Amino acid sequence: MARVLNFIDAITEALDQELGRDERVFILGEDIGLSGGVFKATHGLLDKYGEDRVLDTPLAEGIIIAAAIGSSMMGLRPVPEIQFTDFITPAMDQIVQQAAKIHYRTAGAFSCPITVRICCGGGVSGGLYHSQENAAWFVHEPGLKVVMPSTPYDAKGMLVAAIRDSSPVLFFEHKKLYRTIKGEVPEGDYTVPIGPAAVRREGKDLTIISYGFMVHVALEAAETMAQRGIEAEVIDLRTLSPIDKETILKSVRKTNKVLIVHEDKKTMGIGAEIAAIITEEAFDDLDGPVVRVTAPDIPAIPFSPPLEKYWLVNPEKVVTAIERLAAY
Repeated sequence: MARVLNFIDAITEALDQELGRDERVFILGEDIGLSGGVFKATHGLLDKYGEDRVLDTPLAEGIIIAAAIGSSMMGLRPVPEIQFTDFITPAMDQIVQQAAKIHYRTAGAFSCPITVRICCGGGVSGGLYHSQENAAWFVHEPGLKVVMPSTPYDAKGMLVAAIRDSSPVLFFEHKKLYRTIKGEVPEGDYTVPIGPAAVRREGKDLTIISYGFMVHVALEAAETMAQRGIEAEVIDLRTLSPIDKETILKSVRKTNKVLIVHEDKKTMGIGAEIAAIITEEAFDDLDGPVVRVTAPDIPAIPFSPPLEKYWLVNPEKVVTAIERLAAY
């Protein structure tokens, strides 16, 4: 029987396993060595693997990613950490202009097997620069794989799969998941494939599509509505690029109504792309509009706890949207 781990311990175990399995793997980032990471995801790894494979770096995201790209082209498999996604912008050139394009621009002569671990998300009163999600910035770029798991099982299995992948993978970890979500995680070696979505709850009346921490918000809202006789199917995308269209469209054709839930801003967000896919490929199956529940389009998440609570997507907002959609 599998052990129960929290989300961050599953991350640590995946890193430990891959460092021990493959000498080409190394990790680098701000405060990941001596202090074990700001959230302790890399705790104990410096003592076990040494400074050559667990590298504390300067506070310079662009240099961290550039070093990872260069070493990956020389045959290594680096796992750089971006401490908070809010500070990833200094590395945008390296990620978007270099990592995403190396395989294409060299006609397949080089690959870029880096896995960028990125802490993201609100709900902890982190304020403007420690609370954004921003995954939508990267799903626009062909050549990048973008994932955001919601369970400890997937966190370990998808991180292992990402490290072994020959493509650059951006691995988003919502900080609210770290110590609030627990689940069964096998001790042994396993992977969860990048790409396929997961149906977390079966339903017949409408489909809720989400990812990351919002999956748990959606599931809570779905359970509330089940008590009122409305059965929602909940799809966990897990992978944001490439999106699993097959699973989405199969569910839409089953339930005929769609609600998309994500924490990031609404305009031009991941939900907009999913809505476009559905209206292009399953329009005749819809019995109502594709509805989105998202954060508001304001410059940044507030620091004040009451304002942050107002800003965040919560089960009550999702329930209200389900009620609206069910009325069609």
